[in-house]
Amino acid sequence: MGAFSSDQRRIIDANLNRTGEGLRVLEELARLSLNDADLTQQFKDLRHDLVAVDMGLQEKLIAARDAAGDVGADMESPGQKKPRGVPATIVANARRVQESLRVIEELARAPGSPLETERYRRARFALYTLEKTLLARVLRQDRMERLTGLYVIIDTAMLRGRSHAEATLQAIRGGAKVIQLRDKGRLKGKVVSIAGELKKLCGEHQVLFIVNDDLDIALAVGADGVHVGPDDLPVAVARRLLPVDKILGASVRTVAEAEAAAGDGADYLGVGAMYATPTKQEAGVVGPGRIRDIRQKVDLPIVAIGGINKGNLAEVVREGAVAAAVISAVLGAADIEAATRQLVKAIEEAQGE
Repeated sequence: MGAFSSDQRRIIDANLNRTGEGLRVLEELARLSLNDADLTQQFKDLRHDLVAVDMGLQEKLIAARDAAGDVGADMESPGQKKPRGVPATIVANARRVQESLRVIEELARAPGSPLETERYRRARFALYTLEKTLLARVLRQDRMERLTGLYVIIDTAMLRGRSHAEATLQAIRGGAKVIQLRDKGRLKGKVVSIAGELKKLCGEHQVLFIVNDDLDIALAVGADGVHVGPDDLPVAVARRLLPVDKILGASVRTVAEAEAAAGDGADYLGVGAMYATPTKQEAGVVGPGRIRDIRQKVDLPIVAIGGINKGNLAEVVREGAVAAAVISAVLGAADIEAATRQLVKAIEEAQGE
């Protein structure tokens, strides 16, 4: 036990405390923000393992403690006082733990040390992975919370000579919360360029950007997610290939399809067609009641799609859709911004009923 001086014991004690405190914050975020039992258990196990030291050493560490005389106790960097959200909290606490582990790891190299250097090195590298997983899950949850309101599909076939960027910007100014790019005819090289431009626009205005069908394009431009249909990449495959922080939507028509998509990893369901639609004349109409049927069996957010306009939008909202996807109701208008604003107002009125 004589491997450490009194000052070194103070340093080890302080860094063990910081390790436990930081890991507890991360554990609580995994438990209460994400409700993720497995991730919570991993943080809990890591915390218990790291703060547990030989009782004889623990007594010496506590005896060396001098919180009142710690000159760094009241020191703060300028960034510490700034408000921060959950993602920043995760990064800050993970860094705090990683730095503390590095300090302990170095001091554990002292001759005769009862602490195992390799134990703290392994824990530090394990935390790098846990931090990445927790942050990705929180970012994905944040994206899901933003999946609301009017979901505008920018369909190349409906632009009538207007540019994708122009139509997207007008929809955003009108209050659209989600933009999806749908392009069935162009070569992918051209679509990637368009998608990159729309992703930038959406990012600047804190609007979700989703790519229809093409996972590779979504990945190439860093889209917020991808939406797949029944004839596209299977949901399970898309979920496996999509980064953890990205969201995955799936088009469904029946309760059985909804249950299958949920089981395969979809984050939200596009249910339709609600009404007859000129953009997909082959789509069978399932009606707004299908939203209610699916909600009784599947606990995923539903985006209603197909033939939705200002006159019937309230109906799908009342049935429980978190968002309404439109194409012609916006792109078919001479003034996209005004048409979007009218639909957004209709959603807000329906939600307030």
